[in-house]
Amino acid sequence: MSSLVRDEADEDGTTGGGAPGGGTSGAGGTGGAAGPRAGAACGRYRREDLARAAGVKERNLRYYQERGLLPPPRREGRIGWYSEEHLVRLRLISDLLGRGYTVNGIGELLRAWEDGGGLPQLLGLERAMVRDWVQEEPVTMSTAELVELFGPAATAEDTRRAARLGYVSIDGDLVTHRNRRLLEATLALVRQGVPLAEILDAADLLQAQAAALADRFVGLFRRHVIGPEGLERLSASQLDHIADAAADLRPVAGEVVAAEFARAMALRMEAEVAELLRRER
Repeated sequence: MSSLVRDEADEDGTTGGGAPGGGTSGAGGTGGAAGPRAGAACGRYRREDLARAAGVKERNLRYYQERGLLPPPRREGRIGWYSEEHLVRLRLISDLLGRGYTVNGIGELLRAWEDGGGLPQLLGLERAMVRDWVQEEPVTMSTAELVELFGPAATAEDTRRAARLGYVSIDGDLVTHRNRRLLEATLALVRQGVPLAEILDAADLLQAQAAALADRFVGLFRRHVIGPEGLERLSASQLDHIADAAADLRPVAGEVVAAEFARAMALRMEAEVAELLRRER
């Protein structure tokens, strides 16, 4: 089922805040790139959708175009369509701004990469490093359906907390859970008698631990694959190598985490069973 989206943007081109009922998800939820309307799903964006997907204001997007940092859209009649390449480039601009580059400096850097033939590789590297980590199937339902699904096990505070954790977004009478498999796992635990509040406690801990583990993996990649000089002085072939390494890291990282968690669960369950058997004697 498709994720929940808003049909209206604020006047500055961004959606409202992340509070439940505001039409956007909490941190890590279904907002951001999942927010654009029809057209974005097939890699085409109107101006306001592109701005929303990249997390920038529309007026900034216009400014980047005026300064030559962002190519113009492809026109179809009166509509200008932006592509995935525009989105990737816009995210690159935002990243460079966040690292302290000026707009003029970014323009010079982009021109140097273009002249050296490295910009396509750099944009490909961004896609390889950022995209395809998360593959989720959102589920949208009415609040009445949500109540029927969980019954008395779920309270309004549980729903608000799930929104703060980024698992659900709320828009009027509609609720969207970002991941069908997570929803099914939560329901399985609730039906076994585990209170939803305690499941959310575990989810909060899991998010913190996952973030720390991701920081460690990214730090290793940054130090030993990209190297101390960053991306600015790397050749096109070096950028291609890093993009390949990023693509290789994605399944390996997931397999390592899954294998270690499975091993930890096996050891912990073995200890639990042994303790239960001792109590029966």
